[in-house]
Amino acid sequence: MTQPTLRVLAIVPSLYDTSPGQRFRMEQWAPALRARGIDVTFEAFEDEALHAALYASGQTARKVTLILQALWRRTALMFRLRRYDVVYVLREAALLGPAVFERWIRWAGRPLVFDFDDAVFERYVSPANGYLSYLKCPGKTRSVCRIATHVMAGNPYLDAYAREVTDRITVVPTTIDLDTYRVPASRPAREKLVIGWSGSYSTVQHLDTIRPILQRLARTETFRLLVIGTDRYAIDGVDVEARPWRAASEVQDLVGMDIGIMPLPDDRWSRGKCGLKALQYMALGIPTICSPVGANSLIIQSGENGLLAESDTEWIDGLTQLLQSPALRVRLGDAGRRTVERLYSKSVVAKAVAGILNAAAGRRMTGPAA
Repeated sequence: MTQPTLRVLAIVPSLYDTSPGQRFRMEQWAPALRARGIDVTFEAFEDEALHAALYASGQTARKVTLILQALWRRTALMFRLRRYDVVYVLREAALLGPAVFERWIRWAGRPLVFDFDDAVFERYVSPANGYLSYLKCPGKTRSVCRIATHVMAGNPYLDAYAREVTDRITVVPTTIDLDTYRVPASRPAREKLVIGWSGSYSTVQHLDTIRPILQRLARTETFRLLVIGTDRYAIDGVDVEARPWRAASEVQDLVGMDIGIMPLPDDRWSRGKCGLKALQYMALGIPTICSPVGANSLIIQSGENGLLAESDTEWIDGLTQLLQSPALRVRLGDAGRRTVERLYSKSVVAKAVAGILNAAAGRRMTGPAA
């Protein structure tokens, strides 16, 4: 006998298709979950007005007003919880304040599945909204882990944090939709090979950490640096092309890279990173070199399916080898794609997520679905 549809309310921070954390986690899994009898309804904290305001400078009074309106929408949502069998929360139910809504969900008797793919328990000051960052309550992450029916952690570092208060936890990596991320049949011959970085205005500071390395490299090697995520970026002595991130052209823009880079500082915030940039590059067969921070050290076995670089010398040597050796680029690119297919594809991980949601609701899975 076929089970009725499991109704899941996904409480998420951002509008649909605007945030990497959502797009490469629940938004990506939802179609595969639907095929397994799980229907996901998304409720974002943001609306269009708040989304636009949060990524603009200034507008303090407007931001405060829009956040208060968002908190009211969240409060109204709490009175509709009985429509759902499970409530899934990504990172936090509200942008600011303590775990009021998460506790409300449990008081209402709804199973709560908490998912976090960043070190949200660390205080992080946003470049665009520094003053609002001080109104966040990073300590609420521990409280939510404690009360959740089940916790999904994006990498082992986050898993270790949650295990201080719960054993109801599964490591669920960020994943790639391989139907969208396809390796091109051929790559165009270029006068200059392209070293590429993809991120956002708030993470471009990570690329800044290797500015001197790229300047040194440009003295001996010929390349162009493609920076996706900002419309302005310059390094003296380096040929740089900067372009804003666009969802519609994301894959096409990434395919324009010959080498993908993901530098990260080794700090507590970065150790919570789940290696999304690396996985995107690898899924497209782009040879990848990363800092050994966060999930990168788990995803990449240096010299086998990518390169890890910690010191300036390792960055210079790794990038030089990749620029000079077409065979190395092909070998690492092919191995990177196979790694994503085996461990980090949407289809592989969505099955595990379905099991977590069904278990939280107290029911068994009925069997595999396409």
